[in-house]
Amino acid sequence: MPKVGPFEEHAARYEAWFERNRFAYQSELRAVKSLLPPRGIGIEIGVGTGRFAAPLGLRIGIEPSTAMAMIARQRGIQVVQAVAEALPFMDETFDFVLMVTTLCFLDDVGISFREVHRVLKRGGFFLVGLIDRESPLGRMYQEHQSESPFYAEAQFYSVQEVVSFMKNSHFEEFKFAQTIFRDLSSLHSPEIVRQGYGEGSFVVLRARKSVD
Repeated sequence: MPKVGPFEEHAARYEAWFERNRFAYQSELRAVKSLLPPRGIGIEIGVGTGRFAAPLGLRIGIEPSTAMAMIARQRGIQVVQAVAEALPFMDETFDFVLMVTTLCFLDDVGISFREVHRVLKRGGFFLVGLIDRESPLGRMYQEHQSESPFYAEAQFYSVQEVVSFMKNSHFEEFKFAQTIFRDLSSLHSPEIVRQGYGEGSFVVLRARKSVD
């Protein structure tokens, strides 16, 4: 079952995080944008309130939470209420698929990634943004996991684990971007974005669906 309960009850609290941590949010946006394809039809899975899709120019999103979907629609997103494990689209529909801080809430990562592969056109891109489990912020979230209504049931992953999932789902040609190199409380401006991973707490992976 999708873990929508906390998002139905605490949508306003979810939104408040982005206002309170605006420099971290801006840093994450920059990291995603650095690997986002410049053209094509894209969709965000786990679109939430549209905090990423709207400024990045995506107009379609998947979101199981009614409360979150309502806010995303106010931001101009066409929201389809469904789950990542059963995407309601034809094969080879999209040029790219985006998934930001959604991975940790999936019921089945393998099925979800295979669904992404199915709806992507040949040569299309899959982008995943996540808090690296092995980063300082990732470790802090895990230590205080029980205190958060959102992360209490979340499953955090390392970058290498996500790479393995993506390879098993027949993705290739990986690229990485990372940001947030300090504690959130010490950010007084957006962080830089660097290639690679292993230093930043927020990492974006981009891989291509095989054309074979």
